[in-house]
Amino acid sequence: MSITIHAPYEVPGTEEILTDEALTFLDELHTRFAGTRNELLEDRRAAQAQAARTGTVDFPAETAQVRDSDWTVAEHPAALQDRRVEITGPAAPAKMAINALNSGAKVWLACLEDALAPNWFNVIDAQRNLAGAASGTLEFTSAEGKQYRLRDDVEAPTVVVRPRGWHLPEKHLQVNGTPAVASLVDFGLHFFHNAKTLTAQGRGPFYYLAKLEHYKEARLWDEVFSFAEEKLGIPHGTVRATVLIETLPAAFHMEEILYELRDHASGLNAGRWDYLFSLIKYFRASGEKFVLPDRAQVSMTQPFMRAYTELLVKTCHKRGAFAMGGMAAFIPNRREPEVTAKAIEKVRDDKSREAADGFDGSWVAHPDLVELCSAEFSAVLKDQPNQLGRQREDVTVSAADLLDVAAAEGDVTEAGVRMNLYVAVYYTAIWLSGNGAVAIHNLMEDAATAEISRSQVWQQIHNGTVTADTGVTVTNDLVSTLLDDEVERLRGEIADDEMFTKFFEPAAGIVRALVLDEEYIDFLTLPAYELLP
Repeated sequence: MSITIHAPYEVPGTEEILTDEALTFLDELHTRFAGTRNELLEDRRAAQAQAARTGTVDFPAETAQVRDSDWTVAEHPAALQDRRVEITGPAAPAKMAINALNSGAKVWLACLEDALAPNWFNVIDAQRNLAGAASGTLEFTSAEGKQYRLRDDVEAPTVVVRPRGWHLPEKHLQVNGTPAVASLVDFGLHFFHNAKTLTAQGRGPFYYLAKLEHYKEARLWDEVFSFAEEKLGIPHGTVRATVLIETLPAAFHMEEILYELRDHASGLNAGRWDYLFSLIKYFRASGEKFVLPDRAQVSMTQPFMRAYTELLVKTCHKRGAFAMGGMAAFIPNRREPEVTAKAIEKVRDDKSREAADGFDGSWVAHPDLVELCSAEFSAVLKDQPNQLGRQREDVTVSAADLLDVAAAEGDVTEAGVRMNLYVAVYYTAIWLSGNGAVAIHNLMEDAATAEISRSQVWQQIHNGTVTADTGVTVTNDLVSTLLDDEVERLRGEIADDEMFTKFFEPAAGIVRALVLDEEYIDFLTLPAYELLP
């Protein structure tokens, strides 16, 4: 076996997860699929370079027959027929997993990706919690003695696990001296330990697939699923996958992605925040017409975002797949009733719009929003579990519609630049401390929103953007000064000096490099990952 473990410290329960048999399974996955994954990552770089040169992307010509022919995805299992409200959150720590399982949502998106900082403890703890969720035995007692257990008075949500994207490494496990592929580690460990249990229950194994950029990447996942099913004696097609359309190129490959996964496909999700990040990244140096307004002004009602979501609904229902809405960033604050009232109204508007557009369900990030989201979809669904019958034949979306960033209303402001720097540093610090999702000023921030923040600043510098509120050009010198200001602001807000020194100072260094370096770094989490234990 070519896999070796590089554990920086002991984590309780590691021996339950990293068994010899599980590691052998991971070794086989890497032997068969890691090489193709590496080739596909090279293809990504070439595609992005071409888009940067041409300033455009289009639907792939070589797959026109797929788009024009008549086919549907496989029939859906009962456990996924009703997805009107899905709660998202990290699979570690255990108390957050239990809160999600007790929330009353139809589905729990158990995140091993953008909402989980992949330090060694979280990698192992998340797998233990997912095993506990599958067996119904998950429980936790805090240091203060508070007990967390699964409720028996509500139906537990169907668990859909989100492994890390193809681009990410797992440095704690190495294959022939090279960091393992994080996607294969996350999927492989969960599948190996839980597939038979979940299959017997008729509740999985189900997955959300993140950061895909091409239909060939979906094909690779389909091959992984088929191999894993055969290896463990699970019937072909038991695995079901919902793909997040959260990169710009994936928006042009929606039908092809479903086609490649058709025996295993469940649906597509409008991963709005990563989608904005990807759009900025793809056209970061392609001119002022691709410079977005301040992040706070880029709502789902902007024309290019409407085109993206309406195309997603039409595509999914045409192919018999579920269309899942995205995450509203606003979250309630139980200590601030006025803030909560405003958040609830914004989330209600968001979910009402999605239900009216034909989505089959949507995401929330907080248990207090589950009932609200369910109510908005129930008002449209009536006695139906989903809207698969609504075809949206009224929708026509062109490549130009998806790329019409110039039509977006709003401005770039110095206040917006400051907020981007503040959020990027704050989130990166919390990520380094081991938490992958955090509420900042009553908005739920994860890696995707931090990526938008730092990418907007880089793009504004390289396009000489002029701020609408102060009339100054965004330059390296200006951003450096503003970043110093925001770091000092954070220093005044963080009461724990040790935490500031340990996490916020290195986070500020990472963000400074990301926004000021001439070379754009594709993912914030790659340099930050080097500092995770």
